[in-house]
Amino acid sequence: MGAAANRIKNLADGLKNDGNEIIVICPLPNYPKGKVFKHYKNKIFFNEIIDGVKVKRYWVFPSKSKNPFMRFISMMSFSFSLWFSFFKLIFNKPQICIIQSPPLLVGFSGLIFSKFLRCKNILNVSDIWPLSAFELGVINKGFFYKFLEQIESLNYKFAHKIVGQSEETIEHISKIVKKEFLVYRNTPKYFKYEVKNTNTSKKKIVYAGLLGYAQGILKICKSVNFKELGVEFHIYGAGMEEHKIEQIAKNNTANIFYHGVISQHQLQSEITKYDIGLVPLKNKIYGAVPSKIFELMQFGIPILFFGEGEGAKIVIKENIGLSTNSDNIKDLKNKILEFKEMNLNQYKTLSLNSINAHKQKYNLENQLNNFKELLK
Repeated sequence: MGAAANRIKNLADGLKNDGNEIIVICPLPNYPKGKVFKHYKNKIFFNEIIDGVKVKRYWVFPSKSKNPFMRFISMMSFSFSLWFSFFKLIFNKPQICIIQSPPLLVGFSGLIFSKFLRCKNILNVSDIWPLSAFELGVINKGFFYKFLEQIESLNYKFAHKIVGQSEETIEHISKIVKKEFLVYRNTPKYFKYEVKNTNTSKKKIVYAGLLGYAQGILKICKSVNFKELGVEFHIYGAGMEEHKIEQIAKNNTANIFYHGVISQHQLQSEITKYDIGLVPLKNKIYGAVPSKIFELMQFGIPILFFGEGEGAKIVIKENIGLSTNSDNIKDLKNKILEFKEMNLNQYKTLSLNSINAHKQKYNLENQLNNFKELLK
């Protein structure tokens, strides 16, 4: 569950299907609740095989706290525990380690890990830390921020090659080090969906994902009366804001419906019922491109992007929806009304553009081919 987990699962499957032996080293599963799942509780390590991929899970102190110190402890816990796999890998030495960052300290530990194993490494940077944390208001600039900046710089220097999920990410890193780079988008497998029709009289908006601070769904629920606008807002997911959102939905005075957490497979069948996909970013986060853009693109669901940055540029460039700044609730309401008042041809054009963009550029097969070239 979650963007990073889906990306790593898809990458592991793609490389395995090419005849590679893949081992994934990761924490005991705890996302998005910040609690280790029932089946894995009271375990120091847990080995399993998922679709032919070996998965080695190690202890972590899970946390979804806003407190930077608690998040730091959580990062440190897995940075240490992943070393329990070291001795086994000495006798089954990998040729390449693909290392995820953030968390920065996990990335740093993984890079040192690969140096000790004397194998090549590829650093995957999904968010620019600590800059993203500062832009979210999670940490302030000071001693701790400078410490994380030093770790960030060391990570880039220790990497043989670097992969980023956005053009902005690569642009940022290229100012610090000169390496071989690749933009590797977090896209779904290619699957053909038909162009959507819509009920022009009553549109349904959907959000599916993390209900955390960065997404700002709670603020939207408090600020927008969807009933007055003549639309419905349906929410799927979990996170630190879920209980407050659930309470607002229970009152049901503003056409807000909370459906909790469902499986990825269930969501794929559910989401096609909706007319508009909301993709919000509460703050402008340099380098962040929500993977929800590409997921909605696959289904041909026009996007309402509530934020700034590279994600907004993709929506506008590909003509797959409407975009507005994250600090402008008034314009968000206007964009909802603009969607509501679209005629069928206008709506179907956005849907067709989405499907074509998914087919031609933003699909897993395309991204995997680029990644395999980097491995060579």
